[in-house]
Amino acid sequence: MSNASNRPIGVFDSGIGGLTVVAEIMRQLPREEIVYFGDTARLPYGPKSPETVTQFSIEDTEFLLRNDVKMIVVACNTASSVAVDALSARYDLPVVGVIRPGALAAVSSTLRGKIGVIGTEGTIASRAYSKAIGKLDRDAEVIERSCPLFVPLAEEGWTDREVTLVIAHEYLTPLRDAGVDVVVLGCTHYPILKGTIGKVFGPNVRLIDSAEETASEVAERLGAFSLEREAGGDLEHRFYVTDVPHRFREQAERFLGGRLPRVDLVSIDELG
Repeated sequence: MSNASNRPIGVFDSGIGGLTVVAEIMRQLPREEIVYFGDTARLPYGPKSPETVTQFSIEDTEFLLRNDVKMIVVACNTASSVAVDALSARYDLPVVGVIRPGALAAVSSTLRGKIGVIGTEGTIASRAYSKAIGKLDRDAEVIERSCPLFVPLAEEGWTDREVTLVIAHEYLTPLRDAGVDVVVLGCTHYPILKGTIGKVFGPNVRLIDSAEETASEVAERLGAFSLEREAGGDLEHRFYVTDVPHRFREQAERFLGGRLPRVDLVSIDELG
């Protein structure tokens, strides 16, 4: 086995949204190597039971461990809301989710104590962000809103279409009118639409990018565990999915802004 610090970081999501976290890790930690696993055959995780999502998360983690990773990043809001504690208890390596970093950034950024959270229906229904924010600041007022159409718009690359702005106004105007001064982008797809979302809220509302905040926590945890990569040379990022690798590759190149070397298909049978 290689020196622990020179092993890759493992990242998983139910699909492609977690690539916004990958992009931020690449930007903030350019020396680190990444293994990404997208469970595209079983997405979305949002409507599934907590027990099922936790089981899927264990299987995703087991696959990444077979690739000798040094850390697990749960780049899925639904899995982060129900499975991070179970994974941390089960495995002897750092586990980072996307909810805690976003909640911390929101609490530290708000001036009026009115925090907006936008996400998928599953994430909003779980109240994961409200609970995390409440643990940090009992007096904070959290206003949540599900924005289900944002995911397909992001995946289609419709970041600056008029229809996207119209839909954004429909979803977000109630939050703006409620006087929030911080909004958590509680889905890893949503940073793709940050420009449009910002147009609705204006310059006086800070948008908390969960991908950016998660990458920052990854950097902190690597330092705390003395796991920063030491080796030089070229990096070999690896990408795996459980269905339609060609579709994933097309979307991933849009998310990451460059060509992927390859995307490998993993059978669901290998995850049991």
